[in-house]
Amino acid sequence: MADKTVDRGPWTGCAVMFLQSLSPGVDLLSLYKDQQGKFIVFKVIKLTLIDSAGGLGGYEILKVHDADPFLGVEVKFVDVTVCQQFLESYSSGAVRQSLCQHASRLLALPQEFTVETQLKASTHILDLHLDKLELCLQHIHLSQPERLRDEEIDDLEQQLQSQARGSAPQPTVITQEEPPIPSNCFKFQNKVFEDRMLTAADVQSFSNGVGRQWKHVGRALGKSCRALKGPAIDNLAYEYEREGLYEQAYQLLSRFIQAEGRAAKLSRLVKALEDCKLTSLAENILDIQPREN
Repeated sequence: MADKTVDRGPWTGCAVMFLQSLSPGVDLLSLYKDQQGKFIVFKVIKLTLIDSAGGLGGYEILKVHDADPFLGVEVKFVDVTVCQQFLESYSSGAVRQSLCQHASRLLALPQEFTVETQLKASTHILDLHLDKLELCLQHIHLSQPERLRDEEIDDLEQQLQSQARGSAPQPTVITQEEPPIPSNCFKFQNKVFEDRMLTAADVQSFSNGVGRQWKHVGRALGKSCRALKGPAIDNLAYEYEREGLYEQAYQLLSRFIQAEGRAAKLSRLVKALEDCKLTSLAENILDIQPREN
């Protein structure tokens, strides 16, 4: 859009509202790029405009676009009274308050949502002139839209109308993505542990606690360890039968460490124990305190 000499006729004008979340973990721009998040963010914007402009008439959203780090919302006004009411709401902080309330509710945020806003008409930053309402109206009036409404906005408006009639499912709550686990760590029972090579203490704890399940753990380890494939487990059972379960388990893990070297990691043993439903033994090796009843 650009400043132009406006011909006589119905009052029209255009403004762009820029939005940026100040709440940790909530990025409006990223949410809008997500298919589910797009509809929710659009609904937040639409409800905010309804609140601040006094209803559904006198304006339309033309486009919502990437203005990194902001989300840009281009609005066309076709009624000077509606535009004036919006400016008054924006100047008083009511627009920001409405945005925060609708975003907190629709995004199901656990914390209070805060947002930074900026309002522009062409190259004019209207935030600098909010005490001069007539000047702001003039800038908006001279800034005529250069495009028709985006097809994407048409689709979102239709979805909104369908939901209002009860024919569309409620959108899924947007949840924050978990941060990636570092390459030198692994996850067990929703906790992150630093990975390391197996130690003599690990071997002893395993041998003391695994009992008759050592064969099952051995076969689980054998899925990614060539030395424990085929008849290797049964051969160990036969060779160390007289020495008992402790020695059989000890020799199993010792052979795994010998064959895998630096790749004989704690994470692989914990994964094998999980696969065999031996989580209490994994907790013991990881030195996790038992839960109180």
